[in-house]
Amino acid sequence: MANLKEIRNRISSVSSTMQITSAMKMVSAAKLKKAQDAITAMRPYADKLTELLQSLSATLDADTGSQYSEVRDVKNVLIVSISSNRGLAGAFNSNIIKHTQHLIDNVHTGKNVSVIAIGKKINDAFTKKGIVAGNHSELYDDLTFDNVATIAEMLMEKFVTGEFDKIEIVYNKFKNAATQIVMTEQFLPIVPIEGAVVVNADYVFEPSKLEIVEQLIPKSLKTQLYKGIRDSFASEHGARMTAMHKATDNATELRDQLKLTYNKARQASITNEILEIVGGAEALNN
Repeated sequence: MANLKEIRNRISSVSSTMQITSAMKMVSAAKLKKAQDAITAMRPYADKLTELLQSLSATLDADTGSQYSEVRDVKNVLIVSISSNRGLAGAFNSNIIKHTQHLIDNVHTGKNVSVIAIGKKINDAFTKKGIVAGNHSELYDDLTFDNVATIAEMLMEKFVTGEFDKIEIVYNKFKNAATQIVMTEQFLPIVPIEGAVVVNADYVFEPSKLEIVEQLIPKSLKTQLYKGIRDSFASEHGARMTAMHKATDNATELRDQLKLTYNKARQASITNEILEIVGGAEALNN
């Protein structure tokens, strides 16, 4: 059994750790509320924009289709993986890294796959593999639609010029503070979703349908990428809050166990001292 000083030091260390994890939990909870409100407010707009785009694209002739809808023989694939810049968020980052690796090894086998990293953790994981085509970890310093739109425009240009034949987005979708779902969405080319029901809405197009498509598609793609990053941002704070909550509970349990061990060791020490005194007194009397 460890001596009393060692146990006291461990109790002090665990108590300090518990204070840190508790503070991090409260900070993440505060940030989560703002991030959750942002993605909750944005989803209906993004979903409706996607619905309009699908309905509009379904009525276009092949000759008037967008350059972003061109389906080519897939040889070069670009995966936009969205992680966080910091750790201590449970399996949040590792799930993205594992899923991205799964896509490379099992889904896009035999193809030239590159990764654009949004977040330091995904960049660190794949830089050593030599497949990172770009790193935009600084985006979290000022997460705005305009800054995301710049990245989306770069991705669209890479597809139009033929540098990549397919672009996918991998991110954590926010469900609640304790649950994040790893999502893979096709960014380009734009193709109808299999099994999706096209809404037969009677839209009046002004100006022409083609002109609207040319403006709507870039807007929709920028919104899709922004939604994915916003989803990931909210998921990060939810995952970190949950992880720090569990860490705080574990630290509390460990501290209580150490206190119990300390009290038992202290009681045993006192009992031994009493026995030694009583034994000495008996020896003197005899």
